[in-house]
Amino acid sequence: MKAIRKPGPAPGLELCDAPVPEIRSRDVLVKVRRAGICGTDLHIHQWDRWSRHRVNPPVTLGHEFMGEVVETGRLVRNIEVGDRVSAEGHLVCGHCEYCGTEQAHVCRDTRIIGIDRDGAFAEYVSIPAANIIHVPDSIGDDLAAVFDPLGNAFHTVLHTDVAGRVVAVVGCGPIGLFAVGIARAAGASRVIAVEPHEGRRKLAARMGAHDCLDPADGDVEARIVDLTHGYGAHVVCEMSGHPEGVRSAFRMCRNGGHVRLLGLPKDPVEVDLARDVIFKGLHLYGVVGRLMYRTWIEMRDFLASGRLDVEPVITHRLPFDRFEEGFDSMYSGEAAKVVLTLD
Repeated sequence: MKAIRKPGPAPGLELCDAPVPEIRSRDVLVKVRRAGICGTDLHIHQWDRWSRHRVNPPVTLGHEFMGEVVETGRLVRNIEVGDRVSAEGHLVCGHCEYCGTEQAHVCRDTRIIGIDRDGAFAEYVSIPAANIIHVPDSIGDDLAAVFDPLGNAFHTVLHTDVAGRVVAVVGCGPIGLFAVGIARAAGASRVIAVEPHEGRRKLAARMGAHDCLDPADGDVEARIVDLTHGYGAHVVCEMSGHPEGVRSAFRMCRNGGHVRLLGLPKDPVEVDLARDVIFKGLHLYGVVGRLMYRTWIEMRDFLASGRLDVEPVITHRLPFDRFEEGFDSMYSGEAAKVVLTLD
């Protein structure tokens, strides 16, 4: 089969031939139809510091995908050949205290497809049956392919109730754009997007943001205070990982408010904890993946209801063998979410 692989410890990827993966008794084999390029894939493509300490090539990339089941292991139940599916890409142990108390998303033995084992940038991928997510016919292939990052956004926004509250989203990459739409669909009274890239501010407006602020235009925190009758946002979703974005998230949140941290800083971030967190009584939440499997159920039902349209975020669709164009468009900022097609 064809696969996009990181062949060795150096920048770049290659499209090459690889064996079709074998499945075990509790696995399923999926023929991949669509695969999304993630920011993590960009890090591995660049072979940056994080990748050098985290990834052991050779490995097939890709953890955002959808496809069709073509084979099931002998112990697999409730999954049939021909089913349309996506999958949770975090593979957990299933027997530790975290997995046994509905906290599998923070299992210490988590392995991730496309990073720790071969992933879905290939014609076929092997997945444990326990991780398979069925896709309703009402949800199209492209949308099903981005369930993974969309789930990150659902987890971030819906960790507490946002109905009737002011939600600020800091950083409008693909997951931040998803978060804007989710907050609006979930009944937020005002959604404020903070993003320096003009094209992404326009996308944020299409996703339902009431206000789209450029941090280069001035004091964003003061503007948000003005927009919220002097209080600040009830909920701030920090999606950028930029050090100033993180610090700004604490400052634009009202006393007693909620800050959800999803963006990953490259280096340690200095924060005035006393002033910006402790004396404000903030509630902080670090977002890891998706809640298994509550987030997937919320996401499926939200999308099936028609209340949320995330199609504007999928800006580029490219054939599998033109993957380098997809990476280039993401590096340039031209693209939000890129989906590769394998039909």
